[in-house]
Amino acid sequence: MTTAHTPNGRTHHTWWTCEPRRLHRDHAEITAQFSGLVWNEAGAGSWEGRLPRWPFERPEPEHLTAWIGEEGLLVRLEYSQAYPMVAPRLVPVDPLPEPFEWTQHRWHVNGDASLCLLRDDVWTGRESVVDLLLKAAGWRIEYALMKHQTIEQMTGSGIVSDDRLDHFLAQPPSPEDTTDHPELDTGGQDGPSC
Repeated sequence: MTTAHTPNGRTHHTWWTCEPRRLHRDHAEITAQFSGLVWNEAGAGSWEGRLPRWPFERPEPEHLTAWIGEEGLLVRLEYSQAYPMVAPRLVPVDPLPEPFEWTQHRWHVNGDASLCLLRDDVWTGRESVVDLLLKAAGWRIEYALMKHQTIEQMTGSGIVSDDRLDHFLAQPPSPEDTTDHPELDTGGQDGPSC
């Protein structure tokens, strides 16, 4: 169903009624690159499922699974009725960031637990949602590096196009690494906002 009726009797059309070519483009691009995602037409629409562990063009580092396990990020991409002018939200489902991480920009997580993937980029409405999904897959890897206290903050451009962190993944995590972080109270002032 592409329309919804409100209690006052008005009819609202979904974004894809106005942008059918964009819906077709998103479906074609997402299913071609991320076959594990499933489309849900409810509300403004969403995609949910597991991203590949390493969907990047360069070779997967030898010990990546020691850092993140066998599977990639379980994510939900949520559209709003303002799409494509407003970027969709990407919400990590597994792993789910801890609430104290939502207030620190170094984790690239917004206060509502959605991912902050456009720190250095601008969304104009012409970009591909695949680029956001690739960044989300990279976020999962950088999240593991953060949890193991290997890096102090996530990269600005993301691991998708930045191989500077790959050398960490070529070795297994150190036994003294821990996934427990003390709750740091920086008041969200440890970097540029999302």
